[in-house]
Amino acid sequence: MFLFIYGKVEEYHTKAKLISSPVGMVITCRFKHKPMNNTVLPNKLENIFKRLFSCYGRQHWWPGETPFEVMAGAILTQNTAWENASRAVGNLKNCSALNPRALQQMSSDNLALLIRPSGYFNTKALKLKSLVDWLGQTCGFNLSLLEALSTDHIRHSLLSVHGIGPETADSILLYALGRPVFVIDAYTRRIISRIGITTGGDDSYDDYQRLFMANLEPDAVLYNEYHALLVKHAKISCKKQPDCKSCCITDICYSCSGRI
Repeated sequence: MFLFIYGKVEEYHTKAKLISSPVGMVITCRFKHKPMNNTVLPNKLENIFKRLFSCYGRQHWWPGETPFEVMAGAILTQNTAWENASRAVGNLKNCSALNPRALQQMSSDNLALLIRPSGYFNTKALKLKSLVDWLGQTCGFNLSLLEALSTDHIRHSLLSVHGIGPETADSILLYALGRPVFVIDAYTRRIISRIGITTGGDDSYDDYQRLFMANLEPDAVLYNEYHALLVKHAKISCKKQPDCKSCCITDICYSCSGRI
């Protein structure tokens, strides 16, 4: 099961029911909260998700045809826009090099040339080589063998790979392997902090991730869509210089009240 592949509509619909309304497609989500006495935060997270989904619809993310393509893309998009990473992915595809064995055999210099559009190409070539080495050692390039390993085991192992930090590791787990791990990035931090939701910690990566995973049942399909919607919203409305007039969650956003 690879959630990034286009066409998993029937699987998604087991998690959410779409109904028609005058304003378009509105989501009624089977949004499962973890049992707890205080449901204020889970309800708020549910409300945010429903509004974003109603506004933007399904995001069909991550764009990729194979699990390895998603893994490579997670590295190539580091410190750059996806458009640039996508051009690098396209170059690898055009050379029939978007698979572990091909990258293993390719020289670092040639690989760097192909992924040049993604920026930091020499560094990223080394990171891709390191990922390939890890796949060879962990599953002999047979990614289906990873299904037998626990999520915690894979994550811990990925974090030992050169160039793979928490966000990249979790992107691989969620988008390439379909594991219920919520991805945290700068967009998520920006939106959640502006809304006024506090993590209860020092706002580290783990604190933000715990905010979602401690309040929502583990659901890779939901985590996939939720994170993709947050990214979309951050690019459309909740930019570095926010466009609050176009925002679909202004009435529950603490920081926007003085801007409109």
